[in-house]
Amino acid sequence: MDKLITSCWSNFQSVPENYIFPPESRPGNFKIPFNSSIPVIDLSEAQKGDRTNIIQKMIKASEEFGFFQIINHGVPVNQMKETMNVFKEVFHMPDEYKKSLCSNDPSKPCKMFTSSINYDSEKVHLWRDNLRHQCYPLEQWQHIWPENPPRYRECVGDFSTEVKKLGSRIMNLFGEGLGLEYGYFDNDLTGSILLSVNHYPPCPEPNLTLGITKHSDPNLITILLQDDVSGLQVFKDGEWIAVEALPHAFVINVGYQLQIISNGKLKSAEHRAVTNSSHARTTGAFFVAPSDDCYVEPAQAITDEHNPPIFKSFKYKDFNSHYFNKYADTDVVLKSFEAPKN
Repeated sequence: MDKLITSCWSNFQSVPENYIFPPESRPGNFKIPFNSSIPVIDLSEAQKGDRTNIIQKMIKASEEFGFFQIINHGVPVNQMKETMNVFKEVFHMPDEYKKSLCSNDPSKPCKMFTSSINYDSEKVHLWRDNLRHQCYPLEQWQHIWPENPPRYRECVGDFSTEVKKLGSRIMNLFGEGLGLEYGYFDNDLTGSILLSVNHYPPCPEPNLTLGITKHSDPNLITILLQDDVSGLQVFKDGEWIAVEALPHAFVINVGYQLQIISNGKLKSAEHRAVTNSSHARTTGAFFVAPSDDCYVEPAQAITDEHNPPIFKSFKYKDFNSHYFNKYADTDVVLKSFEAPKN
């Protein structure tokens, strides 16, 4: 693996050849405007007696976009700011320290890498560095997290606890909206939280490269903490939609597992991250997911002879393995887990 892009980006006046994507995959020079149609949902309304309306908004947004943003979600703003500051500090630590965290070993539970875990085999590199580690159960993983910055473990540990509680609230609202019994997701279906911290340095030619290529997430839901720099784009009806980075908000997106459990009602939308020439961007994506050995299938409460299950039952680790082999091809990934047709 070459140097982290964070450590060498300022040396480049143009994008190196091995970061230039084919023309059909590039963002291009056209600036995509922010789209106000991606819903912003005030989660506090669910506690003020307007629970049904909030649930309906979440379901509708997940059917149409697979994405929405939440505000007034109960996670303290100062905690969001402090966690984002710590994430940024990691990527500004001395090179030797960051190098000690680096690994391309997929099985290593805490690691930093540049571009992707497949750096040595990929044809084009992504303009990003990534820190990735498990977050839940906290007591199982916290001791292997980065030791520096000194407050990383405490700060991110406290924040992960808040995200876990927020994730449970969101999944209970989804469960209610789908007609499932209360607590349907309070088990191994939400038994894992993986944190993926992305850092995208300024790029001299953002029209030629990408921070993350088009993909859908394999997990249940993703809870995204962003700084004030936008870069997330959602693919809908053959076009890219730019998502504005709203202050003190989280972006929520549906993953494949929620699409499967809802028997296709909710959609896991494809999305990507673009770069820009003037500002670095940092995000923290918390992937709420089933435990490896958890079986996932369409919920029996929403399937019957008139609405038969369109996906078969499988272990999450088997899905994950297939997903990372077919990362960029949504149709191929889901087709492999379709239920046999009678």
